[in-house]
Amino acid sequence: MNHQIYSFNTSRSYIGPVQAVLLDWAGTTMDYGCVAPAVVFVEVFKRKQVPITMAEARAPMGAHKMVHIRKITQLDSVRSRWRETHGRLPAEEDVEAMFEDFVPLQLECLSTYSDLIPGALETVNGLRERGIKIGSTTGYTTEMTDINRRDAERQGYIPDSTVCASEMPAGRPYPFMCLQNAINLQVDTVAACVKVDDTIPGIYEGLNAGMWTVGLAISGNEVGLSLNEWNALDDDDREIRRDRAWERMKSCGAHYVVDTIADLMPCIDDIEARIARGEKP
Repeated sequence: MNHQIYSFNTSRSYIGPVQAVLLDWAGTTMDYGCVAPAVVFVEVFKRKQVPITMAEARAPMGAHKMVHIRKITQLDSVRSRWRETHGRLPAEEDVEAMFEDFVPLQLECLSTYSDLIPGALETVNGLRERGIKIGSTTGYTTEMTDINRRDAERQGYIPDSTVCASEMPAGRPYPFMCLQNAINLQVDTVAACVKVDDTIPGIYEGLNAGMWTVGLAISGNEVGLSLNEWNALDDDDREIRRDRAWERMKSCGAHYVVDTIADLMPCIDDIEARIARGEKP
């Protein structure tokens, strides 16, 4: 039988408005500096007599929290200290035990760090005025996210959809949470969605879902300081930390990088202009 080979050059591009913006929680909409999870990771390793630095605690930020603990145990520096203390390398049962410690500690302290980031509510309201739906993704479990949602609602923030890593086959950097949000929000195409996150795995999550991405350099994990700590820095220190965070977020492939969610709206304007020209994420 003869088979004819066809060549295709048809191109199909979405040219409508942004339909949905998917926001992370800690470090993006609330908990300036993404402090709540970091301090608990430090504590659970301390309970195993293996101290870790804040930088080590933050390294895998954005992942499901059990995966996050597992990734910390895979750091060479942490493995070396673990061997010194326990005479062996950390095992999966250690990860599971630390996650059991992590959950109640995290639940206990979440509300301490639940203030909305300045500009978050105004940005969300501005998006809604343009008919844009608000979704959210998180590495927190459903139980933890329920606390964040209650605290956010008291401050006026209620996303239209929330999907947790514990509800999906896998968390970040896999695209599942973003794609489930797209289903929940009934958007026409992922090319009409924008993923906003303060972590590198969160940017990868959006990129893997085929969405536009915006990285937040200052309010989240890359700088890792509370709002008061950030404001207390002198200008030179602030600029050094900003430059480092911006470079990290740009290097992971984010389409845009801004300081905080308060700076998001110009990105949405530019994305819509690019979409109208036929550009794709």
